[in-house]
Amino acid sequence: MSRYWSSIVHDLMPYVPGEQPKLPNLVKLNTNENPYGPSPKALEAMRAEVGDSLRLYPDPNSDRLKEAIAAFYHVKPAQVFVGNGSDEVLAHAFLALLKHDEPVLFPDITYSFYPVYCGLYGIVYRQLPLTESFEIRVDDYLKPNGGIIFPNPNAPTGCPLPLAEIERLLQANTASVVVVDEAYVVFGAESAVGLVDRYPNLLVIHTLSKSRSLAGLRVGYAIGHPDLIEALGRVKDSFNSYPLDRFAIAGAAAAIEDRAYFEDTCRKVIATRTRMVADLEALGFEVLPSFANFVFARHGQQDGAELAARLRERSIIVRHFKNPPRIAPFLRITVGTDGQCEALVSALREILA
Repeated sequence: MSRYWSSIVHDLMPYVPGEQPKLPNLVKLNTNENPYGPSPKALEAMRAEVGDSLRLYPDPNSDRLKEAIAAFYHVKPAQVFVGNGSDEVLAHAFLALLKHDEPVLFPDITYSFYPVYCGLYGIVYRQLPLTESFEIRVDDYLKPNGGIIFPNPNAPTGCPLPLAEIERLLQANTASVVVVDEAYVVFGAESAVGLVDRYPNLLVIHTLSKSRSLAGLRVGYAIGHPDLIEALGRVKDSFNSYPLDRFAIAGAAAAIEDRAYFEDTCRKVIATRTRMVADLEALGFEVLPSFANFVFARHGQQDGAELAARLRERSIIVRHFKNPPRIAPFLRITVGTDGQCEALVSALREILA
């Protein structure tokens, strides 16, 4: 049936999401979900939406959620865009803000959805190598471009770019948009949201999947100058006028407003990460400095794919990337609960023995 495909579909190399195996007693450390459940206030808000009003469309502007996000970050609602997961927000940003004659720039080791969006929308791009220590070097991006995008902290490495370096990039790159994808920023890195009022070409994108334990709800948002937000809105309203349902708007707004619960879960993840890094290093792993809810680690004497396979035999799932070859020795390991991470370390101790 592929003879009916368009030429675009023939050429696409789709993104491959992390595995969601249906296995009993699984220690699932492969897709960076938060190990703690959503805010009880978010669950309560979603339950309250069950009723006759579900026959009506949701608010196409998601004003309640935009107002909650704006209050949290001390910006105006006109500076906020919301979408069905940060992946949808990113997709709209690529089409609305990064499709130009010059190539969009992003790291060669980064979120693997970026080149997929470029293929989908016919965007020219250039991937710039990370340094030997797997860091982004701002000087490499100081060249003509149609836009710049990178995660901070980067994924899958977990390494952050200091806020001062992001500002240096913004000061030097005023002719195109800089998109900072902050899916993991709440676990120790510095957010660039505070810079949006000074730099009209800065767009910062967040997700509730990791920070608010709502990966199953699919809510993401962007913060930036109203002109950038308007561009995203024009694409959204040409694609899907009602991206967020009533449950998502209510639950996400309540999760944003429950600051105490959010901060508590972030502290727990950071504390567990610190212990897990120490345990991995004691087993002979090199662990890159992580400011995310995962770590990127390689063992000096063991193959990454082999380690992942042997962990799977013990019902422990981690993420292994075959490409690019430079990161093939590494495992990306989600920070789970203390018990999950202890099970991982015990299994690795057995394997390595």
